[in-house]
Amino acid sequence: MNPIQRFLRTTRFEDLPVPVREQALRCLRDLVATAVAGSLTHLAAIVQRHAQQQFAAPVTGPRARPLLGGHAVSVSGAALVGAMSIDAMDAHDGHRLTKGHVGCALLPALVALLEASDTNPSGRQFLTLLAAGYEIGTRAGIALHATAPDYHTSGAWNAVNCAALGAHLLGADEQQFEQAIGIAEYHGPRSQMMRGVDHPSMLKDGSGWGSMAGVCAAFLAMDGFTGAPALTVRSPEVAAVWEDLGRRWLILDQYFKPYPCCRWAHPAIDAALSLTRQRRIPTDAIERIEVHTFHAATRLNQGRPATTEQAQYATAFPIAAALVHGQVGVEQIDGPGLDDPVVLALTQRIALVESAPYTSRFPAERWAHVRLQLKDGTLLESTPHTARGDPEQPLGDDLLHAKYTALTRPIWGEAKSQRVMATIMALAEPGSTFAGLLESLRH
Repeated sequence: MNPIQRFLRTTRFEDLPVPVREQALRCLRDLVATAVAGSLTHLAAIVQRHAQQQFAAPVTGPRARPLLGGHAVSVSGAALVGAMSIDAMDAHDGHRLTKGHVGCALLPALVALLEASDTNPSGRQFLTLLAAGYEIGTRAGIALHATAPDYHTSGAWNAVNCAALGAHLLGADEQQFEQAIGIAEYHGPRSQMMRGVDHPSMLKDGSGWGSMAGVCAAFLAMDGFTGAPALTVRSPEVAAVWEDLGRRWLILDQYFKPYPCCRWAHPAIDAALSLTRQRRIPTDAIERIEVHTFHAATRLNQGRPATTEQAQYATAFPIAAALVHGQVGVEQIDGPGLDDPVVLALTQRIALVESAPYTSRFPAERWAHVRLQLKDGTLLESTPHTARGDPEQPLGDDLLHAKYTALTRPIWGEAKSQRVMATIMALAEPGSTFAGLLESLRH
């Protein structure tokens, strides 16, 4: 039997160490908050319309509503909308070695598949599936990067993860399961991430298409469609990636973001802010800012962003926003924040410089330091900074709670924001249900 299928069939809530259960709750809360913030973007509106037009709910057969509600569409359409809504706001959790994000595609696919199944698993069963998905997805990402010369988006390997969960929930036998992950690996979007970095657009990290492709693959396999073997699972080259599945919990290696922009910019943002915490620095006193960081971060957008996608996939702009406003939130990287004249003026005074030592440590580590030249001739230099929110430097539950509230309260209001969080954090308690979670999210 495929080791992934065996893992899904045998893993129970009781098998999850307490830290894994707690991390699954953190991931779920963070993903929901990001989905709420992303749901108001232009990207999300386009995808919602597209799903209604091109992924309409079948007259008979399985259907589901997108993660946060709305009209029912096909199961794959619901996965697409949910994943692209999360991907629309770059605030979701991630993993360093995958250079991407597991939960973004996983959660919408899992919710759509469970809703379409007309079952009502307990909160513990739902959390078990979510945690299992992080284990499978993280390994799928590591395996793809180990076997492909190009840097592909998260959607490429997330398709395999979503197909595995889909095939499991649809009751696939061993042959159908193999076909499902093989179809997903073949049809998953092998999109080139650095092209998306060089030209930021609504394509983002490919997670929406990966979620959709994975769900489609599961249903196709159940209907008898065949696929080639999934090399990122079955190849001898990646055997070591999968051998500790169920023993080593990679969900614990996920990071959480304090800022809704590309993770690669975070060390530089914190480095810049560290200088302003040492002394008050009016932005009009700054002559020039030099950001020394790893190569990939220097590829992010350096000019004036015309869209939120360009602002999120940037280094200079969010640094400038942080120095002007003391923070980087949704209001800084979308809407009127894109036209803030003080931020835009400061952006033009920021230069990115590749640091070879920092580049050599990427992707396992992301580092940056900042040199700030004042108009009076003063030169300030930060210490090297790595990104906050990594397992070695966690944000802490208080900050994650505050992040959730900041992303959800402006849209949902205080009452719903707190009600949904209470529902999420109680999912490990006896009596909690998946249906209760959906009810809380959508009403």
